[in-house]
Amino acid sequence: MTTPRAFVVRHGETEWSLNGRHTGTTELPLTSNGEKRIRATGKALIGDDRLIVPRNLAHIYVSPRRRAQRTLELLDLGCRDKLPWEEQRGHGDEGIRTEAKIQITDDIREWDYGDYEGITSKQIKQERKEAGLPPWDIWKDGCPGGESPEQVTERLDRLIDDIRSKYHNPVIGKPKEEGQPGDVLLVAHGHILRAFAMRWAGKTLQDGPIFLLEAGGVGTLSYEHHSIDEPAILLGGSFMVDLVEDAEQDALKSKHN
Repeated sequence: MTTPRAFVVRHGETEWSLNGRHTGTTELPLTSNGEKRIRATGKALIGDDRLIVPRNLAHIYVSPRRRAQRTLELLDLGCRDKLPWEEQRGHGDEGIRTEAKIQITDDIREWDYGDYEGITSKQIKQERKEAGLPPWDIWKDGCPGGESPEQVTERLDRLIDDIRSKYHNPVIGKPKEEGQPGDVLLVAHGHILRAFAMRWAGKTLQDGPIFLLEAGGVGTLSYEHHSIDEPAILLGGSFMVDLVEDAEQDALKSKHN
C-alpha cells in the first residue's frame, strides 16, 4: 500500500553557514564546496533505485531565496517544466524524470531573524548579556524585529495542510499499482525545515530544538500505518526493497503473459 513521503533538503553550504551567521533574507551564493556536495547528494539519493524516486514526486516546494533554488538545480531531478527562474529548460526530453510542478513559496522561506540577521549565536549571547537580557532561545522567543514562533507556526501549518490535502490524502493507503505520484520535495533552510519537521510530527516549536539538519542534508517525513492522521519522522527507508519487489512483480507478469 502507498505511504507518501515528504523529503526536506537544506540548501548547500554558504560562507555564512560555515561561520554560523544567521541567514534569513540575505542572498548568498553556495560555496564551491557546497555546490560539489549537493551534486554528490543528487547522484547518491535521486534515481529509480534511490531514496528519492523522481517519477514518484507529485510536487516540489522551494524557498524564494536563491541559495535554495540553486540547490534544487544541482539536484538534477529532470523536471519536465523549466524551473520558474530559468529562461529555458536546462535539458532535453531524454533528461525528463519527473512531471512534478515546482512552486516557489514564502511559506518555506527561512525564519526572519530580524535584528539577528548576519550575526552568530555567540554574538547574540554577548549582546544580550551586556544589555541585561535573559539567554535567547529562538524556539520560544523568536527574533526581535523578525518572526515569532507563532508566526512561523502559522505559515508552516498552512503548508502542511496544503501537502496533505492536495498530494498525500488522495494516494495514502491505496494499492501502489493504482496510486498516482504522491511524494513531495521541499528545498529550503535549516531553522525553517527543523520547525517544519516539528509541526509535521505535531510538536510545538516551544518543544524544540528536537531535530538537526546540516547544510545540504536530507530528511524524510511520512506516516505510520498508512494513516494521514499518524504523521511520523522516517528514520530509515527501505527504498531498495521496494525496487526489488517491483522488479519481481514485473518478472512474474512477463512470465505469465
